[in-house]
Amino acid sequence: MKNSYYELIDQTYDFPQNGFDLINGNLSFNDVDLSKLIEKYGTPFRLTYLPDIKEKIQTARKLFNNAISQNNYSGRYEFCYCTKCCHFNHVVSKALKEKVSLETSSSFDIDLIENLYNQGKLDKQRTIVHNGYKTDNYVKKIGRLINDGFSNSITVLDNMRELEKLKMLQTDQKIKIGVRICIEEDPQAAYYTSRMGINKRELLDFINEKIIGDDRFELVMVHFFVDSGITDNMYYWNEFKKALALFTSIKKLVPTVSALNIGGGFPIQNSLNFNYDFEYMVQELVLNIKDTCADAGIEEPDIFTEFGKYTVGESGAVIFQVLEQKQQNDTELWYLVNNSLMNTIPDAWSINEKFILLPVNKWENQYKRINIGGISCDHSDYYNSEELNQQVLLPVYSDDDQEPLYIGFFHTGAYQDSISGYGGIKHCLIPSPKHVVVDIDEDGNMFDYLYRDEQTVDKMLEILGYHD
Repeated sequence: MKNSYYELIDQTYDFPQNGFDLINGNLSFNDVDLSKLIEKYGTPFRLTYLPDIKEKIQTARKLFNNAISQNNYSGRYEFCYCTKCCHFNHVVSKALKEKVSLETSSSFDIDLIENLYNQGKLDKQRTIVHNGYKTDNYVKKIGRLINDGFSNSITVLDNMRELEKLKMLQTDQKIKIGVRICIEEDPQAAYYTSRMGINKRELLDFINEKIIGDDRFELVMVHFFVDSGITDNMYYWNEFKKALALFTSIKKLVPTVSALNIGGGFPIQNSLNFNYDFEYMVQELVLNIKDTCADAGIEEPDIFTEFGKYTVGESGAVIFQVLEQKQQNDTELWYLVNNSLMNTIPDAWSINEKFILLPVNKWENQYKRINIGGISCDHSDYYNSEELNQQVLLPVYSDDDQEPLYIGFFHTGAYQDSISGYGGIKHCLIPSPKHVVVDIDEDGNMFDYLYRDEQTVDKMLEILGYHD
């Protein structure tokens, strides 16, 4: 009977795949030899593989532009990166090299935009879409951008009161605005209607009474987003078609509306069994928009997307060392890793998000069902449910082995740093791991560098107020 870990994966999945392979018996991630990074930097560490960001942007553009061409669609496609998924300079800068537009979601995002401009990484003609709830400070900074010459700043109204806030701005040009459509939530959700956007029943009256005829504003965009993602099911297509119908009504009222923003929603791979037909979904999106516009007798809009998780999710990983194994009863064996899972991959704890979990080494060993625990004193600091038969299977090892077992959680590049509070206060005062970045230079040579070392006790105590 074949029962090594490698044979388990080889018989269960199509392997190697999507950047996962073995180099001298150890796992590689996008041709990055993880064992060499472990030897160089130690563990735990976060890993960001920047070339994947470029690849995802180019792939999405190719899919949409092909669909636009094949369907004789008259509008264009605009890729927007939403900064909230990962704010790091090296990530946003890599995306900006691909000439993407940006989406902001809070007041401090505007400072980030201004900083990038001062670094020469974007120009004032770049499209900036402002989403999220508009606090007074957020609106003030949007006005600052407009007055500084950012000519394609588009403020998407999340509620009707935000228009009154925008009226307080003193600008020498029209303020470009969008409206966000409120959608009905997935039947499995805890509530029926999204808190985001303007109620469908009130939107047309609002546009008629408050926007049309006000020379201070130019309505250019209609926005909607289905939180469960762009999925091929009845719920998504029903919400999508309702939004399209409302878009056509708005376009007939306001001819300046030229953009339909369908938000984010492209999935990332969270399993070696991942299967999603991106080409089919894009073709259906474009064709549905085209057919709806043709039936309504209106011009086809430019299509905006705000792919964030799709852009950066698969670029990230977190690598741990297994410190020890604990057999707590006849059936439950625990592997304890050298950091907290709650701190490093908080989505796994908070919303039961699944990530790809693979060992770095010992693929030739037999495997066993495992529970993985962090080193915090919280009972919730564990990971024990994987796609493969709803359990974690990892190589068996001996405490006498000279080389420890190393494991990695992959495709963790979106949200995990910001949700866990990068460099801030951590549960049980367990420090943030070091952060390693891998990129490829203009000559095609791969290189890596330590972006930030492990959080120190002095930094943490300073935040907590223990230093004068």
